[in-house]
Amino acid sequence: MQRHISNQNARRLFIAKHGLVREPGRMLGKQGLAEAIDELGFVQVDSINVVERAHHHILFSRSQTYRKHHLSALIEKDRVLFENWTHDASIIPTAFFPYWKHRFEHEKQRLRERWKDHFGKEGFDDDLDMVRERVARDGPVMARDFDGDKPNTGWWDWHPAKAALEFLWRTGELSITRRDGFQKVYDLAERVIPDEFRLTDVSREEFVDWACRSALERLGMASRGEIVAFWNLLTPQDADEWIAQNRKSLLAVNPETMNGAKGAASYMLAEHEHLLDDIPEPPGRVRILSPFDPLLRNRKRTERLFGFFYRIEVFVPEAKRRYGYYVFPVMRGDRIVGRIDMKADRNDDALAVRAFWREPGIRSSKALQKDIEAELDRIRRFAGVAKSTFEAGWFCADHPDP
Repeated sequence: MQRHISNQNARRLFIAKHGLVREPGRMLGKQGLAEAIDELGFVQVDSINVVERAHHHILFSRSQTYRKHHLSALIEKDRVLFENWTHDASIIPTAFFPYWKHRFEHEKQRLRERWKDHFGKEGFDDDLDMVRERVARDGPVMARDFDGDKPNTGWWDWHPAKAALEFLWRTGELSITRRDGFQKVYDLAERVIPDEFRLTDVSREEFVDWACRSALERLGMASRGEIVAFWNLLTPQDADEWIAQNRKSLLAVNPETMNGAKGAASYMLAEHEHLLDDIPEPPGRVRILSPFDPLLRNRKRTERLFGFFYRIEVFVPEAKRRYGYYVFPVMRGDRIVGRIDMKADRNDDALAVRAFWREPGIRSSKALQKDIEAELDRIRRFAGVAKSTFEAGWFCADHPDP
């Protein structure tokens, strides 16, 4: 027997689980930031800097009192966060490191086979040994410290030492001790990860249970595939076996889609069923989200719950882009109301706003425009530019042809 969940309640629960129901003007502080990242599970890191880098924008969306130096301190001094890989490079609570050790073992085999094909089977182990010895002897290093090591491939423009650094980081021997600008600074994991986490081991059974249970805690409800994809740590078979073993502690739910259709067969922890009876309403104000916001990570789920089709067009050839290089989703209350093309133009010291496109069913109104402009001004200050500029006809622009 499945419990039916209305689309509005499904949306609101999902928004609440992603830290977007608290007033964004509340004071966060360093400890609050650590707790917010723990609640999300991870925050994706990306190099694109159209307005701000993704991890900063994601956290600012939760609280406009977010401060970058707090994040740096949590990673580089307090060591309560570390950088590694989920579905992509991410900032993760260090308390999760014991579970990541299972990922490291899997990645050793997978990446070895994949990367040796690109960097040459003969010298790969020699490159790993050379980098290990260099880091152990000299301490923190960057890829540019190996400039004399010329590239032997055009793949990512990585030279062999850079590939070795990334391999040793992705498999847990090295950790990111800090960033210099946006460049990684690598060191031995034993110098970065506190012993209480680095030396703790968990069994395979404990690892699978944690990965499934913690994914459900952070998603509110999820299908088998969404449980697997959340941390990108498990196989579908792992999830199937866990669901079968824990069926009595799970509640089968049917979240309604935006168009009223039956959603994907999903589960939530039975102990959390009470959350369905008192789902908080998110603040009514506008928030402009990062394209890499975890709320949007699963594009199919975003379309089911919010009726919002979205893709990042960074890697789409310019002539084939529908909206633009890097267009930001716009959320108001519990709806995604549109998307906006904006850029921090450092040369002009301005937030340059090109266009806002509203979603079908969203009314154009002065109130909506005022709310968007208020959020744009907050974004402008966060980006550190002096003014905002608007192209003619920017508000509720006509949708380009598909």
